[in-house]
Amino acid sequence: MRPGWIPADWPAPPGVHGGTTTRAGGVSEGPYASLNLGDRVGDDPARVAGNRALLRASLGLPAEPLWLRQVHGCGLGEVAGCEADASIARGPGRVCAVLSADCLPVLLCDRAGTVVAAAHAGWRGLAAGILERTVRAMGVRPDDLLAWLGPAIGPDAFEVGPEVRAAFVAADPDAAPAFRHSRRERWWADLYALARRRLERAGTGTVSGGGFCTHTDAQRFFSYRRAPVCGRMATLIWLDGGETSE
Repeated sequence: MRPGWIPADWPAPPGVHGGTTTRAGGVSEGPYASLNLGDRVGDDPARVAGNRALLRASLGLPAEPLWLRQVHGCGLGEVAGCEADASIARGPGRVCAVLSADCLPVLLCDRAGTVVAAAHAGWRGLAAGILERTVRAMGVRPDDLLAWLGPAIGPDAFEVGPEVRAAFVAADPDAAPAFRHSRRERWWADLYALARRRLERAGTGTVSGGGFCTHTDAQRFFSYRRAPVCGRMATLIWLDGGETSE
């Protein structure tokens, strides 16, 4: 059994590894079938632990991923189990990870391959500045950073209320094209476009990825909007070799 894996398609330097799991290749059952990596969604803890072990062995990870307690905010985590929505590694031996099932996972690295990060960006996290905070915390020139947008709910499936649009447009009027009118006071929101806009405004050099839809691609992805009781995919990034330096 081999966990499903989508490698990040971006011009990262040698030694930077990243990508996203799919829902296939695990041991969970029912609505969590089969590679659920979330331990706070109601799945059997033993099966989640088994899935995480399969993932670590399959990818040859240098350490157990830094699993966070994600809260849809803009905090940065440094230890496993802390409440945060992003983490950073400045050397080998540490694996950054975020869990998602519609929200947008974002990977970042510098062109020299010395620092990497993973961020969980649902609309609340995006509006709160999770990507900008992560870019600043990486401690390198923003134009030396690369970003990859992993699988998230697509722009034809993410319907939101007027308060969501207002939160983005009030901060940046040029974010308006990321919303298309749906019905009455509802809007279709493009998480990918919103994230690209935020990253570009933060000075990020190159932004790759996007184009997935977790909601419509039921074979590959979990989706909270499609089925509220479901598993979580993991998006991971790490650097080659050695022991952890942070």
